[in-house]
Amino acid sequence: MNKHRFKEDQKLNMSEKISNKSLIYDDFPFEMQRTVHLIKQHDLVGAMMKKAMEQGEFDNLEGTGKPLDLDENPFEPGELHMAHKILKDNGYAPYWIELNKEINTLKAKLDKEVDDFKKYTQIVFREKQNSGAIRHFEQRKKNFYIRSREQLEEISKKILDYNLHCPVSKLGRANLDLEAEMSRIMEDIENL
Repeated sequence: MNKHRFKEDQKLNMSEKISNKSLIYDDFPFEMQRTVHLIKQHDLVGAMMKKAMEQGEFDNLEGTGKPLDLDENPFEPGELHMAHKILKDNGYAPYWIELNKEINTLKAKLDKEVDDFKKYTQIVFREKQNSGAIRHFEQRKKNFYIRSREQLEEISKKILDYNLHCPVSKLGRANLDLEAEMSRIMEDIENL
């Protein structure tokens, strides 16, 4: 009970300091102090760089206008450099990068198939068709929807796999909403 009361009192004291704007630098936790310090340094360095640019100190630097050499990864452990170079030179990439390429290829393939079926739909309904042609079209449309759903499910599974293997969460891909995607495809075709 006392522990809980102590925490509440701490919160009140902190909120009073914030509301009174009497918070002093020492009241911040270490990480907050470090952040404030880095922000001040960043402003100082930025001001110094701006002044140097205005004075023309960056105008004649060595390598100006030449492309950057991005072949060397500064975060790569030295003992893996040769192995990574051999793999890269022979066209290999990490699994998650290859998976991303595969997802893009499958998505492009599905988009092309949807566009092709839209063109087919326009051709079928350009002229008045007999009931046999309409039945044939309806059967093809039903099969197309089934194939499209299967392709979307495959893409969705690959996206989940990609997100699990991707080392950086910012590079992750949004999961597919199968029903929304199918509705969009069906709506595009039905509106023709």
